[in-house]
Amino acid sequence: MANPRHILTTLVLVLTIIDGSSGFDYMQALDKSLLFFEAQRSGKLPWNQRVKWRGDSGLYDGYQQRVNLVGGYYDAGDHVKFGLPMAYSVTMLSWGAIEYDRTMMDLNQMGHVLNAIKWGTDYFIKAHSQPNVLWGQVGDGDSDHYCWERAEDMTTPRTAYKVDTEHPGSDLAGETAAAMAAAAIAFRPYNSSYSDLLLVHAKQLFWFADRFRGLFTDSIPSAKEFYTSSGYSDELLWAATWLYRATKDASYLKYVVDNAVSMGGTGWAMKEFSWDNKYAGVQILLSKVLMDGDGGAYTSTLKQYQAKADYFACACQQKNDGYNAPLTPGGLLYLHEWNNMQYAASAAFLLAVYSDYLSAAKSVLKCPDADVQPRELLMFAKSQADYILGKNPKSMSYMVGYGQTYPIHVHHRGASIASKFVLHSVVGCVQGFDTWYRRPQANPNVLHGGLVGGPDRNDNFDDDRSNYEQTEPTMSGTAPLVGLFTKLHSMNSNYEARPNPTKNQPKSGVPVEFYHTITDSWTVGRIAYYRHKVTIKNQSRKPITDLKLEIENLSGALWGLSPTRNKNIYELPKWIKMIKPGSECSFVYVQGGPQAKVSVQSYH
Repeated sequence: MANPRHILTTLVLVLTIIDGSSGFDYMQALDKSLLFFEAQRSGKLPWNQRVKWRGDSGLYDGYQQRVNLVGGYYDAGDHVKFGLPMAYSVTMLSWGAIEYDRTMMDLNQMGHVLNAIKWGTDYFIKAHSQPNVLWGQVGDGDSDHYCWERAEDMTTPRTAYKVDTEHPGSDLAGETAAAMAAAAIAFRPYNSSYSDLLLVHAKQLFWFADRFRGLFTDSIPSAKEFYTSSGYSDELLWAATWLYRATKDASYLKYVVDNAVSMGGTGWAMKEFSWDNKYAGVQILLSKVLMDGDGGAYTSTLKQYQAKADYFACACQQKNDGYNAPLTPGGLLYLHEWNNMQYAASAAFLLAVYSDYLSAAKSVLKCPDADVQPRELLMFAKSQADYILGKNPKSMSYMVGYGQTYPIHVHHRGASIASKFVLHSVVGCVQGFDTWYRRPQANPNVLHGGLVGGPDRNDNFDDDRSNYEQTEPTMSGTAPLVGLFTKLHSMNSNYEARPNPTKNQPKSGVPVEFYHTITDSWTVGRIAYYRHKVTIKNQSRKPITDLKLEIENLSGALWGLSPTRNKNIYELPKWIKMIKPGSECSFVYVQGGPQAKVSVQSYH
């Protein structure tokens, strides 16, 4: 019998070669993307916090208003919690988890992704303190920007702002409803009770957003300078679409059809998808409903939605009869001078998803200039990701911490000031500017996974802390990359191209297939625990005996296997003498955070 360790080593080598063909390690980029969300956390940090230079902060948010608003995320390089981009980021994290859950599980990242989503949705649950009340912001942008200090040292006012029936915010409430609905789908296989709770909030928020209409920036004027909303119709359609996907309640589909014209769903043809403009996302989600054959009486309207989805995709592909999305000379989508990279990231994710939808329907994208195969859409999305990671005229990664060259003067307060665990004294508001902001040296803390604003329309980039248009990272920039990098890794690793394992076709020489599922989850304090069930299936034509498994990163209890004398090595219990061909058995373990890594150590 061949040495199983040799087989596994060969398999890893083959996958490494496949991954290396693109020149980029999307798995590493994915991991760093998730670290960024840990760096942006506000509130009491959990015991398993991986970004060690951060500490607890914002522990009295909402105290003056007698509401608990501790938690959530800081928006960018400052310490304001802006509800609209935060909710959009959670929606995008959830969408990635929905579309690419299998690969995230394979990469041991699903725990981190769900934790990133839950850090946001736990906060939204607090912020949605009454059915028709949503707290949409904590902190004041103007006063916050007068200071350069660590979140742990904050001295600026933590004023909280809300929308309600007299001061509506349909865009803010609608996006938060979408985030809750999308997160409910992401959590459904792992924590059904939490999923149900999220749906309750999503439905209430959608009703509130639709019944009491208005721009949130009219109700929270301090947000206008930083996140001016262009309208709320797209958020209402977006929320209804996600609620339909989460519930299959036809009334939500009827809503997007009945309001298709009046709210611009079938009228607006877009070249942008972003925290402010959801039309292209709505149009592509509804195209999936049509291509899945679920349009029914609404088919004609859904076809109009898909026509606008095609416009967006064709514009990005430069095949839209001259009405194309602008590109830099180096090939980056360029839509805005300020923090443009976030728009390229969002568009790339959306195109990757649309590519999957078209592939599943065995369809092609029909553009004015040419037909486009689904894979061409995916390759364009890949070109944007590769530009971000270093395939650009500057040969620079615009994701902090990835690659050999990346921005080191990132416009981010916490990253630019020595951690309180290193510099134990408080850094004052003005001292931060004098000592740290104007400091020519690199930031003392690496903000892994932060996607900076990126280059200008000519691919030029100035790595300067004061150049916030180009060097400030945002949540809404990094969030779409989580799903995008997962998809690109699966493509490189040939996940989707490999044949399904059968009894006559052992997988890569190892006759065992593992199937991971999360059967339950719960939270103790702020720590999320998951019950993992691992099914072991014999894919060969011979019985397997003396199977030994190596289980790495296991931090909790395990049932169904027996430990051996060797560290991390487990064997089947004595009463399971063999696994017959085509048969299976299973074991269960519980732990917080990401799943353990299971592999075959030996067998006969």
